Formats: sequence, structure tokens, C-alpha cells
Amino acid sequence: MRIARTFVDARRNGHAVPDYPGTLPTTLTEAYAVQDDALSLAEGEVVGWKVGRINPPIDGIDRLSGPIFAGSVHDQAEPPVAMPVFADGFAAAEAEFLLRIGTAPDPAKTQYTIAEARDLIDAVHVGIEIASSPFPGINTNGATATISDFGNNNGLVVGAEAEGWRDGDINAWPIELWINDERIGAATSATMLDGPFGAARYLFEHMAARGIALTPGQWISSGAVTGVHEVAIGDRVEAKFDGRFAVTCTIKAR
Repeated sequence: MRIARTFVDARRNGHAVPDYPGTLPTTLTEAYAVQDDALSLAEGEVVGWKVGRINPPIDGIDRLSGPIFAGSVHDQAEPPVAMPVFADGFAAAEAEFLLRIGTAPDPAKTQYTIAEARDLIDAVHVGIEIASSPFPGINTNGATATISDFGNNNGLVVGAEAEGWRDGDINAWPIELWINDERIGAATSATMLDGPFGAARYLFEHMAARGIALTPGQWISSGAVTGVHEVAIGDRVEAKFDGRFAVTCTIKAR
């Protein structure tokens, strides 16, 4: 609870946490216990969940999750929306497919196929996840540190619907991440474990195990396609999808 309170207070007040505020959790169970305590202290509605990769896996688990709060989700705009980060903490941008839950999963169902998970999704959009934490070492201290501070999420920029996602294979779409007009990363989501709908499957199973209900309209930020790219105050970020869609934002201090 002390770790959770430190992170929640730092996020609320915008100040840095220079060192990890306690003993770093050694297991995923311990890390999610911190996250659960933080959820009990946090203000605001949870409007989605981010999914990230654990590499290498821990006890066979290769993904992690963290909450996304109302007020941190913004539609693509012109001029680009300015997304806040912790200037003295960690800050990064990630090109991601954003999946919207259309039908709430059965809380008693603990296993899904990818097809079953996909059937519960009613929209897929292109987007940018802003990963930011008041703890500057969050990305270098492993998955348990990331989990304990809300999965290192600090917002989403929601772009256009990924037209053709129902009938086509979005895993094959070329995706690029640009910072200040320089291409920083390029990949396809085929390189992301079992892709965005695999991330949804993981989340549905994971939340059933934790006893957390998911609701229609919540977003799933399905994982960084081109990598986790650090950003600085004043940067301009653009994510390009399939040569047809682009999402942009700028970075500002929280």
C-alpha cells in the first residue's frame, strides 16, 4: 500500500519519484497486488486497459496490463493534441492498435480463443499510447515495476477506425513511428506475439482471474508495434498505419 500510495500521489501532484518507493515486487502476483491497491486509491473512471509485452516471459506469462483513466484519452485533433508526461520521470510514445470492447466478456469465462475474443470487439482504431511514469527507472527495472505503476500508461490518442479490420489482416499492415519528422521505428503487428486480438484474449483471461469486470466501450491498447520510443518535452510524434492512416500528437510537461 505504501508503494501504491507513493505512485498515486506522485501522479496526482505531478512530481517525480527518483527511486523505487520500497522493495521491488519479485513476482507478478506481488506487482498486481500493488496495482490493485493503487486502483483503490486512484480517482477517476477506468475507461480502458493497456497491454504490454513481458520479454522474456515470467513464469510463462508474456504480457502485462495496466488501467487507462478517463481524462487521459483524447481523439486525434488538428492542431495535434498535446499529451502530458512526467518531465522528470519516464516518457515514451508507442504506435498501437486500439480495440474497443463491444460486448462485456463473461466474468466466469477464463479461457478464450482469439476468434472468441475478436467477437467481443466492435471497433479497432489506430492510435498512440503515451507511456509515462513519475519513476524514471520504470522501463529498466522489469515488468513488476511497470505493473506496479499502472502499467506505465499515461494516456491514449485515438485516431481513425482501422478501415478493413473486420475482413482484412491488420497484422500485415506496415506501421511506422516518427518523432520530429525522423522515422524511429517500423514493424508490423505480426511481430507482436499473436497480435492485437491475442492481446484482447490475454486481457479477458487475465481480468477474469483478477475478478475485475470489463465493460462495453472500454479501450484495449494492444501493445507497442514498433517499440517503446522515448520522447522529450516539445517533441512531435506521428504514427503511420498501412500508408493510409496517421495519428499525431505533441508532448508537453504535466
